[in-house]
Amino acid sequence: MDFLRRFMAGRYGSDQLNNALLLLGLLLLVIEWITGWNWIGIFVLALLFLCYFRMFSRNIQARYAENQWFLRKWWPISNRLKNARMRFQDRKTHRYFKCPQCKQRLRVPRGRGKINITCPHCRHQFIRKS
Repeated sequence: MDFLRRFMAGRYGSDQLNNALLLLGLLLLVIEWITGWNWIGIFVLALLFLCYFRMFSRNIQARYAENQWFLRKWWPISNRLKNARMRFQDRKTHRYFKCPQCKQRLRVPRGRGKINITCPHCRHQFIRKS
């Protein structure tokens, strides 16, 4: 283990972009296995090469900048998926409305009949059936 620790000293290691590339490679492997398209294996090998190149790279600043670029692109997608999952989990107990004035998303309890909703962001009041 000491050899591995000394070898990795000063190298970048793994990050979220590497994890995403590995998951994409696994997804492509499954697609290749299901469809029988052998040419997808070339892309899988390229992704693995890129992952190992990034992991063992000594240019930490460049790899960090690549990861930050990826996270800026991935964050809105991740946020929408997380919000959709939370809305799905709350679907039996809460309803979600948008404020007609400021477009803020509001969460109110379900089953209260017609309620007067006050937006905490802009103080606009509107009536909806929960």
